[in-house]
Amino acid sequence: MKKNILLLLALGLFLSKNSNSQEEEKNFGIKLSGYVKNDFFFDSRQTVAAREGHFLLWPAAESFDANNKDINAKANVNFLAVQSRLKGSISGPDAFGANTSGVIEADFFAQANDNINLLRLRHAIIKLNWENTELLTGQYWNPLFVTGCFPGTVSFNTGTPLQSFARNPQVRLTQSINSLKIVIAALAQRDYASRGVNGASSEYLRNAVIPDLHLQVHYDLSDNILVGAGAAYKSIVPRTSSIFQGNIYKVNEKVSGLTAIVFSKVKIEPVTIKIQGRYGENIADVLSISGFAAKAIENLTTGETSYTPLKNITVWGEVHTNGDKMQFGVFGGILKNNGTKEAMSAPTNAVYGLSTNIEILFRVSPRVIFISNKFKVACEIEYTSAAYGNDYDVNYIPAYTTSVANTRILISTIYSF
Repeated sequence: MKKNILLLLALGLFLSKNSNSQEEEKNFGIKLSGYVKNDFFFDSRQTVAAREGHFLLWPAAESFDANNKDINAKANVNFLAVQSRLKGSISGPDAFGANTSGVIEADFFAQANDNINLLRLRHAIIKLNWENTELLTGQYWNPLFVTGCFPGTVSFNTGTPLQSFARNPQVRLTQSINSLKIVIAALAQRDYASRGVNGASSEYLRNAVIPDLHLQVHYDLSDNILVGAGAAYKSIVPRTSSIFQGNIYKVNEKVSGLTAIVFSKVKIEPVTIKIQGRYGENIADVLSISGFAAKAIENLTTGETSYTPLKNITVWGEVHTNGDKMQFGVFGGILKNNGTKEAMSAPTNAVYGLSTNIEILFRVSPRVIFISNKFKVACEIEYTSAAYGNDYDVNYIPAYTTSVANTRILISTIYSF
């Protein structure tokens, strides 16, 4: 890993020097940037999270021992620096009449707890920019993560699960018409994948043949006002064969889902205000409380099954000041699990997804950031409450819920370069 980092640094220095000495190579080179970030955090109870608690999702459900004591009612603390990252912004000569650029970005967050601290690929994109058209290919933010309007939390979760969070290999076309932008994208899955009978895997989308499709419209006025809306369609194949009554059969199954978002950001001199609403079907791949369920057995010979997506509604908002030395902000939102789109034949049918037993979740997280040149010290208090159910009807809406809450106190130091 150290050799990889040294090679990347050496390559950046070589290319930068080479680009300065050869003017005929238009803008050819690489500019390095990134930051070192250290996070120190305390949680009031056990949590559902990634990378040793770093990427916080929600508080863990109650789990009682033989003495009726909640095992998960236990505080914990940790220090980590795995969010630190290195970014190489590449420029080069024109191609096909377009300006060319690229980005390679990596951090030490890895893909699982087993390889935490190891270098992982975050972004790897190529851009071709004509006068009013941009073509992007490579691994980049899922379009549901709107880069012009997302929570500025200190926590690396960036408001997840209220905010969609995923990076996907993709092809994205953006057409600008004055202040209007139309975005069309087709996505595959890699690190952030749908969940099914074989756990989290890209195989369900790959077997569907049709990629994850997105369409968005943005209206951006002088970087001070942004409004937009978008829709996404995703179809996955839960399985290609069944084991039914002791035999293996080839089956033809799929489950589809629609997702829609609306968003707005208004920036005035003292403060910035952001808001987003999302309706989602089967969006566990963007780390939402979602998934899909078996609707009914359609073929009594092969066991071929029909499916229905779980749907939810999310609203979040944020206000923060725009100071150069100090910034205050507060993020808050709510997620409501509305169960399956169509009724299941029985409430005991199989359900696949991410924490589908949560009926409602809300979060509020105030923060303060102190800034001195390239150095920041930030503090955030994140309160998250989740209502877990233990009974379900044919629409799999959790009932007889019990709420649990976690308070995270997070202190971060960030040095940018």
